[in-house]
Amino acid sequence: MTAQESVVRSAGVASIAIGMSRITGLVREIVMARLFGAGQAYDAFLLGFRIPNLTRDLFAEGALSSAFVPVFTEYLATRSKEEAALLANRVATALILFVGAICLIGAIGAPLLVELLAPGFHENAGKFELAVTMTRIMFPFLLLVALAAQAMGVLNANNVFGVPATASTMFNIGSVGFGLLLGFVAGPYIGLSPIEGMAYGVVLGGALQLLWQMPSLFRAGFRFRPMFNWSDPGLRRIINMMGPAILGNAAVQINVMVNTNFASSIIDPVRGADGPVSWLAYAFRFMQLPLGLFGVAMATATLPSISRSAAAGNFDEFRRTLSRSLSTVFLLTLPSSVGLMVLGQSIIGAVYEGLKFEPYDTQQTANALSFFAVGLLGYSGVKILTPAFYALNDSRTPMLVSLSSILINYAAAIALTRYAGLGHAGLALCTSVVALFTFLFQFVILRGRLGGIYGRLLVSSLWKVGVAAGAMGLAVALTNWAVMHGLGVSRKAHLINLVFSIPIGLLVFYRASQWLKIPELEPAMRALGGPILRSLRRQRGTIQ
Repeated sequence: MTAQESVVRSAGVASIAIGMSRITGLVREIVMARLFGAGQAYDAFLLGFRIPNLTRDLFAEGALSSAFVPVFTEYLATRSKEEAALLANRVATALILFVGAICLIGAIGAPLLVELLAPGFHENAGKFELAVTMTRIMFPFLLLVALAAQAMGVLNANNVFGVPATASTMFNIGSVGFGLLLGFVAGPYIGLSPIEGMAYGVVLGGALQLLWQMPSLFRAGFRFRPMFNWSDPGLRRIINMMGPAILGNAAVQINVMVNTNFASSIIDPVRGADGPVSWLAYAFRFMQLPLGLFGVAMATATLPSISRSAAAGNFDEFRRTLSRSLSTVFLLTLPSSVGLMVLGQSIIGAVYEGLKFEPYDTQQTANALSFFAVGLLGYSGVKILTPAFYALNDSRTPMLVSLSSILINYAAAIALTRYAGLGHAGLALCTSVVALFTFLFQFVILRGRLGGIYGRLLVSSLWKVGVAAGAMGLAVALTNWAVMHGLGVSRKAHLINLVFSIPIGLLVFYRASQWLKIPELEPAMRALGGPILRSLRRQRGTIQ
């Protein structure tokens, strides 16, 4: 099996697992939407959850994963497993001390953080104070998810992708289960409000996400023991790479903070100050599904492979693997983007609408989703390109590109919300503009550094996939119009629309891709369908 075939197969395993995670995450959002709608309580919960999430992306799943996996993979390839295990323990010890201190400082400084992110929350009585409470409850989630991210890196470097990819599924299940138990069953007896119970559920879900990976770590021969050796060369390399990575991710988080600040200050003509923050969050949850299935899964499988190629000095294999990974991402994300834009209102209406989530919320969330979808290719491409720089021991370039995006984001946010009058949907479009800019800039730089990334094949793949996605979009738009025109706008109509439109769209895209002879089509089908078919065969053999 070639390196690229191995990457695609591993991506298929990761994609199935991440798909489960995204679906359970969607169920979690549906529960929140039905119970809390798009009002004050959920806005405060979202902000409280977003603050440790911002720091998580900054220190844990962002900078740590990008810096840790290449160095740890190199240790496995060039040194003994015992030395790699020592490195993993030293990194985990440093995480506990450093991230634990951040959690303590964050809980103490929660009022300042909420003031910085959402000054508009003062407009509604009690909203600011509730957001502070939510932040303090959920900040320990950061430490748990940082350790879970390192565990994922260790397992991925050992070519174990399924278990770490399903760890976030356990978080979703645990956060909802524990949240409902604490907020609605035990809450009246222990003095917790429903939204406070859901916040504690997030922390317990984070613990479950870490514990889920422990048996696989033990089987792989890794057990945690506290080790303090700050002079370890591997740890110092990781720290040195994390410095620029943290600055680069800080730029991303600054963009999120700026957009949250704008969103908290938007006054909707129907809902006032309540709504925009929640609409953006609900919409981006649907972006997480294709982004996780395709972008994150492919990036997760690609990083260990290109790290081994870089460690061995085999840069032709490095370029080939990177190019094929990008082509596969094009194949999977472009039709997803078109589908989200055309069917956004039916998707949101069928999934979220009901109880406290009203038709107006459906319309506003769908508007945001359409603009988020514009940047899906950029989001997914960056997931692959950024770790490629780290595999080359270059953490400065992604940092500089990210820092330059701050000005673009701020200018676009002002232009699209204040002058273009797009409101919260303008912030979604602003996010997409930044993602596409980051992807194109990183691609040009990496292409020059590697002396090419099979650019002609990438361009050929991109235009063919674009034609197939366009044909799919036309077919889906016609079906969408026919169903909605015949049945009117209702939740039932949205469900019927999806039942007919999605299969028709997939069939048209598949046939168009075959006709255009897109080379990545069949490997992608085998990768995504392979784990399912193998599972069915195993079950059939067990029954027999």
